[in-house]
Amino acid sequence: MRRPLAAVLVPVVAAGILAVASAGPPGPALAASDPALALWYDEPATDWETRSLPIGNGAMGASAFGGIQSERLQYNEKTLWTGGPGDGNYNNGNWTSPRPTAIDDVQALIDSQQRVSPNTVASRLGGPRAGFGGYQNFGDIYLDMTGTPASVANYRRELDIAEATARVSYDTGGVTYRREFIASHPRNVIVTRLTASQAGRVSFVLRHVAPRTGATTTVSGDRITVRGTLSNNGLLYESQIRVILDGGSRTNSADRMTVSGATSATIILSAGTNYASTYPAYRGADPKPRVTAAVDGAAGQSWGALWSQHVTDYQALFNRVSLNVGGQMPNLPTDDLRSAYTGGASTADRALETLFFQYGRYLLISSSRAGSLPANLQGVWNNSNSPPWSADYHVNINLQMNYWPAEITNLAETTAPLFDYIDALRPPGRVSAQNIYNSPGWVVHNETTPWGYTGVHDWPTSFWFPEAGAWLAQHLYDHYLFTRDVAFLRDRAYPVMRELVQFWVANLHTDPRDNRLVVSPSYSPENGDFTAGAAMSQQIVWELLSNTIQASSTLGLDAGARPQWQSTLDRLDPGLRIGSWGQLQEWKGDWDSPTDTHRHVSHLFGLHPGRQISALTNANYANAARVSLNARGDGGTGWSKAWKINFWARLRDGDRAHKLLREQLTGSTLANLWDTHPPFQIDGNFGATSGITEMLLQSQVGVVDVLPALPSAWSNGAVRGLRARGNVTVDVEWANRSATRITLATGTSGNLTVRNPILATADVVDLTTGQPVAVTRNGPQVTFAAVAGRSYRATAASTPTTNLALNRPATADSSCATTEGPEKAVNGSVSGGWSDKWCSSGPSKWWRVDLGTATTVGRFVVRHAGAGGESAAFNTRDFDIQVSTNGSTWTTVASPRGNTANVSTHPVGPVSARYVRMNVLTPTTNAGELARVYEFEVYPS
Repeated sequence: MRRPLAAVLVPVVAAGILAVASAGPPGPALAASDPALALWYDEPATDWETRSLPIGNGAMGASAFGGIQSERLQYNEKTLWTGGPGDGNYNNGNWTSPRPTAIDDVQALIDSQQRVSPNTVASRLGGPRAGFGGYQNFGDIYLDMTGTPASVANYRRELDIAEATARVSYDTGGVTYRREFIASHPRNVIVTRLTASQAGRVSFVLRHVAPRTGATTTVSGDRITVRGTLSNNGLLYESQIRVILDGGSRTNSADRMTVSGATSATIILSAGTNYASTYPAYRGADPKPRVTAAVDGAAGQSWGALWSQHVTDYQALFNRVSLNVGGQMPNLPTDDLRSAYTGGASTADRALETLFFQYGRYLLISSSRAGSLPANLQGVWNNSNSPPWSADYHVNINLQMNYWPAEITNLAETTAPLFDYIDALRPPGRVSAQNIYNSPGWVVHNETTPWGYTGVHDWPTSFWFPEAGAWLAQHLYDHYLFTRDVAFLRDRAYPVMRELVQFWVANLHTDPRDNRLVVSPSYSPENGDFTAGAAMSQQIVWELLSNTIQASSTLGLDAGARPQWQSTLDRLDPGLRIGSWGQLQEWKGDWDSPTDTHRHVSHLFGLHPGRQISALTNANYANAARVSLNARGDGGTGWSKAWKINFWARLRDGDRAHKLLREQLTGSTLANLWDTHPPFQIDGNFGATSGITEMLLQSQVGVVDVLPALPSAWSNGAVRGLRARGNVTVDVEWANRSATRITLATGTSGNLTVRNPILATADVVDLTTGQPVAVTRNGPQVTFAAVAGRSYRATAASTPTTNLALNRPATADSSCATTEGPEKAVNGSVSGGWSDKWCSSGPSKWWRVDLGTATTVGRFVVRHAGAGGESAAFNTRDFDIQVSTNGSTWTTVASPRGNTANVSTHPVGPVSARYVRMNVLTPTTNAGELARVYEFEVYPS
């Protein structure tokens, strides 16, 4: 995501806000249904970006402010965009005059010089942005509350994400006033409900404020209609508001309604445009009929019925997953909860982390439902006609990151808008492939819009990214891997992938350095120069070719083309090189700087979201990725930190992943828990939810890997409903950072491989028959034949309580003088420990214990300085745990980094060891000093 901002305009589809009568079943409770799943505040919002509370139904979104004397509901509909056909200059980003040798010339320049500046390449391959447009603010509804004083009692504003309902309540003059807001997907409306504890006390003035000139507002009966065309492109838009009263009176004027003495009011809103996703015109029917039908259909329902339909629809998705990491939600406003958050050991911190995880799922459901455009840079919410980066679709990571949590957190339905959008990009993308590359297939570059902007522009560091289509296609193939839906693979995913392979077979370049096939020109977002074969480019194309070849084989299609695709893959540079300082190279040349802290870490695509790099299957590349990540540091903007959570989870380092989560919550999260780049950018919310899930479950290399990166802070907990590739739903319970029960519900028959330390010994029981199933066991990993529709469970034996290191002989690095001997770390007491803290920083210091005989070990517990009452600043931060059978050859089994826990637990193996060693690698947070270990404990499992 580049920093300079560019204005963009956006089209609109049907949506709605409603005022409904009081007949029917009672509405929801005054307070949140589950306090652990609510954002709440004791004051109104004063700022849209940081304080307003978002609701959405996919196509429409609204932000509620909760003002006392005047409520503001700012709303959006995702197709209201400027730009595109109709603005007079639109060309989909294609070249307006022939450049028959331009790409060849740039390739030759790169072959000759190796590195070419972005400005040089942009001047030859880019072009002025024309008709790009931007997402628009549809409007604001204000409810001026007649007779309400500026100060009231018992004020509360909340967003209940368990019920997708926003609420405001307060007391004044002996009356309790209440407002409720929902965005109904079944009805395609936004509904506002106003009630009071005494009959006849609801009075207000409703006025609509359009954020642009040219709109016509008419008031007739109980309906306000706002209609207009965007001056930029002629897009037709309309919203309607109906106000339905229980008692009282309504008085209309030219642009508002005045309601007096009602017992309740239900306000129903819907909105839409004449946008259609069809290339090249992108125009459909007048929105009036469907907006009218939505508003009138909802107006015929009671509030209770509307609310029940909405909650039933929403909870069918949201309730699939629950998470408990030891949190206890305090009675504290959410902004104060976030301000007090440290990521430490408190149950309040755990509660905020859980809420943040589920908030990401709430936001995805609210901004991505079937029939609408996909979630954009701000989801569906936008209060500006020139939003940051046009609130567009950046496809060099940001759109993709929006959908990282979709499959894994059991929200596969939310991908429907993304897949429809990918299909809509193909027709203009074919034109761009011909226009720019003279090539078959289709292409889309760095940034795009609902108007099929598949070409280029001229911002040097963000105009060129032809790999974007291949990255988008990964989501299609992943959907198949998660669901095993062969019909989807055949009918939706494979045609997209096949056409992209055609593009890349035609456009890969033979690198004169080694005759391998590379992407050229290639640019690593958004860092460095243009080169040939930047790591990210190669890894994305490798993923596309590998997935398409596998899909072709699965479907039995294109057997004649498959050998060519395989030959291309065999010649393709895979984008994996380990450089001179142990790093994974960002470029084909060894040009990485160990002081480069750029927020993009694009060359680790193969680690996440790709599958080339795995700590389980290729440790060398995983270690090189770790070196690169350490060099880049933990800084960055919100989405960047979120990506790093996923990286460290894939490296199986839960504590480092948790550290990034902590920093995202403290440094890149606003009071309403929206992520900030800055400014607000929703991909960080989605990336964090994905990263939390990756800490608990992974499946990218064909293994259902349970609790692969559980952080020390989450020592006890449970999760239900996560999804793994292979059509598997996973529930896990754990204690002391070890799984106690794993349940797997399988939707497809076939061999299933599962990994967790308890599986080294635990039976896998078929819950249908109650009998153990036959497994092939490989240490902590088992494979068995699963049957569709059945569930399987593994239960851990009682956790061993014998500390194998207790009072065993211990030694330490003699070059490090200490005031207390190494035996202090195995004497069963935290009153003293092996002290390394007076040593100067430098080479790593080691401490080791002799267990007496080779034995199977599976769990280590380190009690750091804070466990003994000393300052936690002396906790061991970065260390390796190593084992040996002979005392001379050592194997690293755990590599905690960035530890802040007073007591850290490290399940491994199980492995055989007589000697166990702890290597302290870097100083504590107290510069120049090392660590103090009060106890080091070793358990069989």
